[in-house]
Amino acid sequence: MRRDLAQRREGAKKGKRKDMSHAENAEKDRVWFVRNKKNLAPWRLGARKRSLMKRDIINGDDVAVIGASAAGLYSAELLARTGRRVRVFDACIQTNPSPRTLIVTDRFRSLAGPLAEGCVVNEIRHFQLFANGCAATVSLGRPDLVVERATLIRRLAERAEAAGASIVGDHRFVGLEPKGSGLEFTLATNSHTVSASAGVVIGADGALSDVAKSAGLDEVKKAPLIQAVVDLPADMPHSVTRVWFLPEETPYFYWLIPFSETRGVLGLVGEEEGRTRGLLEGFLERKGFSGVEFQDGLTPVYDGWLRNHRRVGEGDVYLVGDAAGHVKVTTVGGIVTGFRGALGVVEAIIKGRPGRHLRKLRAELDRHLMIRKVLHRFGQEDYVKVLGLLNPGTRESLGAVTRDETGRLLLRIALKQPAFVLFCWGGSRKKVGKTEDKKVREKRGSRGACPPMEGREERKNRRVTHFGLEPI
Repeated sequence: MRRDLAQRREGAKKGKRKDMSHAENAEKDRVWFVRNKKNLAPWRLGARKRSLMKRDIINGDDVAVIGASAAGLYSAELLARTGRRVRVFDACIQTNPSPRTLIVTDRFRSLAGPLAEGCVVNEIRHFQLFANGCAATVSLGRPDLVVERATLIRRLAERAEAAGASIVGDHRFVGLEPKGSGLEFTLATNSHTVSASAGVVIGADGALSDVAKSAGLDEVKKAPLIQAVVDLPADMPHSVTRVWFLPEETPYFYWLIPFSETRGVLGLVGEEEGRTRGLLEGFLERKGFSGVEFQDGLTPVYDGWLRNHRRVGEGDVYLVGDAAGHVKVTTVGGIVTGFRGALGVVEAIIKGRPGRHLRKLRAELDRHLMIRKVLHRFGQEDYVKVLGLLNPGTRESLGAVTRDETGRLLLRIALKQPAFVLFCWGGSRKKVGKTEDKKVREKRGSRGACPPMEGREERKNRRVTHFGLEPI
């Protein structure tokens, strides 16, 4: 025991020296390891060496990551820094994804470390929310970050290679099967088919994951996402993001996110792939925008936690990012949650069992699902009332706590504006049995058993006029 304590103290000193070198050379050290010393820092891995020997994988602790996505490359870098041999296989010849403008919370900086600064193209300090002629503004205490996905993935690829991972292009995943003490998987190139083996395979190949299908894991639900590059209105600052709620067209929302002083992306998430583009073109025409270019794709829709690990023979298959459905269903944002899921998978590989990172991520995503279920039942008038309930205290809470901390956010809103929570909860329950409740009210009113409900509804509508809605 004394020897173990001495080794840990010595390891802690090494960890401190590593933290100091991080400031001198950010590309060599990961801020993530410093922030997660209790579970995953390299100086703790030595203490677990004996237990990890039981789960040694073939070919020198080989890990294969299928798909050079943001979550996949993040996982590859973290695992390579633990001394494992990590290979990333991608269907594209080069790591050069199509451009897409994304918006993330400030938590992206703490997860990505120094890499974040080179990917951020703009900072958002205010959100303007619109619904049926009414508006509300929320100012953010910590600005949101606008990120270019193509730049982010190229930087992550550089970091992964610097950590010791190898990236192999022009290798499309075909299938896998158990072999010996690990897994054998097949890859197709332009000219031939090859086989490779590893003890752990991580599927980071997006919402249409072939790894999930091959391993027998559930596929995620998907929804079409499309956005157009547009010129910003002359009166719109580039530090403001605008959001329009039009539930008759989409249960989500339209957004306009500036990525420079003169341009931004205007888009939406729809329900039907064939109809979504038409909705966007109609909205662009009504608002007087002209799309310069379009960015589209399928985004995962979180509908409950899906198993992201399966034991196949003597090997392990994990899913991360979009392949695992790790996307906030309220805003369909997946970069921060994808990184958090990657942390959880790396922790599970090192420990040999799921850890706190995946547990916390699941709780966070479930809270977003609860909120989305409420919002999906809202009509246009409900959104008008919600904007009216955004008193100064509620707006302060929305600006002070990010949407990656829904537990804290909901608690603060409940304390600042209980009517907001009561309305959202009561409104959602009312929508479930709307037809049945209407019939019951009519029946009771005709028999005189209880007074009709119109007076109560009118009182609700009268109260809305006192909430200070801002006309457009």
